[in-house]
Amino acid sequence: MVRCTQKARVNIDYHVELEGHWYSVPYGLVGKEVELRHTEACVEVFLAGRRVASHVRSQQRGRFTTQAEHMPASHRQHAEWTPSRVVQWAQSVGPACAQLVEELMKRRPHPQQGFRSALGIIRLADKEKYGTQRVEKACARALRHRAYSYKSVAAILQHHLEEADEAREQKGPLPEHQNVRGANYYH
Repeated sequence: MVRCTQKARVNIDYHVELEGHWYSVPYGLVGKEVELRHTEACVEVFLAGRRVASHVRSQQRGRFTTQAEHMPASHRQHAEWTPSRVVQWAQSVGPACAQLVEELMKRRPHPQQGFRSALGIIRLADKEKYGTQRVEKACARALRHRAYSYKSVAAILQHHLEEADEAREQKGPLPEHQNVRGANYYH
């Protein structure tokens, strides 16, 4: 069993990086330099010679290993939520909203990292903001354009782009006109 040692600085999200994987440490250590001691099976984190965290080693790059006791209380509340619970809330807006929220979380290294954006999209459906019908249409447009973010949905709503799709559908096909070439022109 070979034990390796290296220094790391605790990131603002209370994780340290080792070979592309992120391991949690107590959130009070944000900004501190710590020592990582690791083997093929285990990662230990030390501050001033005292062990502050221990994790089973993971070979998954771009992923997070997080222990609930390392989180601040406000983050622990979010940890009790599950991706399926958030998707279910989005379903109350509509199927396109639920699908967008699911895609949004799927594209994050850790689904919980998408909760804030997902909840923001759901909150846009408040009657004082945009209402469920507009948000559902905006989510459908965002899905068509593969724009899986809160900012995209908010911009669609702000500029009334979800209504532009509806207006285009109501117009129907282009009229016959001498300046319209048609499909046969390109054969």
